[in-house]
Amino acid sequence: MSSNPLTRRSLIRNTSLLAAGAIATHLTGTAAGAIDLDKVQTVTAKGRISQSVSQWCFDKWSLDELCQVSKKLGLKAIDLLGPKDFATVKKYGLVVSMVNSHALNNGLADKKFHDACLAKLRETIDATSEAGFPNVISFSGNRRGIPDDVGIENAVEALKKIAGYAEKKNVTICLEYLNSKVDHKDYMLDHIGWGVEVCKRVGSDRVKILYDIYHAQIMEGDIIRTIKDYKDYMGHYHTGGNPGRNEIDDTQELYYPAIMKAIAETGFKGYVAHEFIPKRDPLESLTYAARICDV
Repeated sequence: MSSNPLTRRSLIRNTSLLAAGAIATHLTGTAAGAIDLDKVQTVTAKGRISQSVSQWCFDKWSLDELCQVSKKLGLKAIDLLGPKDFATVKKYGLVVSMVNSHALNNGLADKKFHDACLAKLRETIDATSEAGFPNVISFSGNRRGIPDDVGIENAVEALKKIAGYAEKKNVTICLEYLNSKVDHKDYMLDHIGWGVEVCKRVGSDRVKILYDIYHAQIMEGDIIRTIKDYKDYMGHYHTGGNPGRNEIDDTQELYYPAIMKAIAETGFKGYVAHEFIPKRDPLESLTYAARICDV
């Protein structure tokens, strides 16, 4: 078979890394690791994808530093923060694209956690709505022996109690798809069918799926077809390289330029947040990711 796809992939990576490396050299050339923001270049000129970045993955930087770098690169938001961080993000003209809520393991698939989850969701929806931000995260939680169909019924029961409130507050509840093979043993929403069925039964535009591409690749693959087939149920996306949840470059098996084109072609207007843990210089890695996802 032709080697053109690999050549094309390598060319994109090498070109992007050259540009990212040049920016990183400028930044690290300042005194004592200070960031010279005047030399960070915008790499998201096309803007078909509204990009965000998860703060926990870039914990070598303060939130202020992450906001400043993100703003200069052309990212629109910071992901997975709580209300205490809203003022910092707003100071830089950015959005919190996904707001943290209840515990991951103790989620909506188990009735004994409904009261705690719904109370936390309501509190988070209030803060998110007041700030003018779009999304709050939610989780199925672990199975604990509960069959998938019962877990669906339980999650639907809980979400129907709060979907109307989310609609009133113009906030979307996003159920995150996670893998149960490597990172989150026993987690229930580990296949797209479960999440889609929950969304269908709830029947609200304010209940969607957070489709984490790294997790989905581990469990089911077939990423682009899934994005196209279930576009109406997708509320948010996370990136990450597989294996390892590291850089989204040619060291891993996913080809993100094609994935981003598929997302853009569905007409998606939400956020795609980078949730990878950089193994190399974080600025170089984030710059590269932002560049290749600007399709």
